[in-house]
Amino acid sequence: MDLKNIIIQNEGGICIVKINNPQSMNALNSEVLAELDTVFASLEKDSQTSAVILTGEGRAFVAGADISQMSTMNAAEGKAFGVQGSKVFRRIELLPKPVIAAINGFALGGGCELALACDIRIASSKAKIGQPEVGLGITPGFSGTQRLPRIVGEGRAKEIIYTAKAITADEAYRIGLVNKVVEPEELMDAAMAMAKTIAKNAPIAIALSKEAIGRGMQTDIDSAIAIENSLFGLCFSTQDQKEGMKAFFEKRPPEWKNK
Repeated sequence: MDLKNIIIQNEGGICIVKINNPQSMNALNSEVLAELDTVFASLEKDSQTSAVILTGEGRAFVAGADISQMSTMNAAEGKAFGVQGSKVFRRIELLPKPVIAAINGFALGGGCELALACDIRIASSKAKIGQPEVGLGITPGFSGTQRLPRIVGEGRAKEIIYTAKAITADEAYRIGLVNKVVEPEELMDAAMAMAKTIAKNAPIAIALSKEAIGRGMQTDIDSAIAIENSLFGLCFSTQDQKEGMKAFFEKRPPEWKNK
């Protein structure tokens, strides 16, 4: 892949995706979004990757969408930009592997929305998170008005969006926006430790669990239970289910086939 704004590292089945444009504090423009789309499209087909860590270079995770690009847009162009970002973030959300956001600094606007599209969020104690768009005369445009209330509740989401104020990592943890807060120097180690813990488990079962949660959260409880029942049954058609239960009885670590 020919990437100008993203660095890819692979460590034992864990893929680290780092947005690397620190001069702009990793701001999201059309080019960066296109590169993210390319990277995650490739990861969909990558059977060697068990989990993904998404982070940023320098002082920011992502400081927001690129205001210099947005400032000259008309209504049609603004909508198209929002559609582009939302499609990329939806691809990340639907990736059949867990994605951990390692929030190393500012995660504002599009950066917050990018983190929201990940499965799990771990923040540096110095991180600042928020949706400042209304202070620029726009709404969140990359699905933030939809994902944020689903994660922290409607009232909290409205407060964050309406006030345009960034919150601290500790406050984000308190309201359930991030899963864990660690010191800056511990961030990548914490993300890697979680990714490795996840990677020890059956990849198909993780993918189906992710699908059950994602689909189930969008429907009523009875329909959601039916979705879970169907995916639970599907597990019993896999070699991994046979191996996992055999290993349990034999008191040994399972050897997953991803089949």
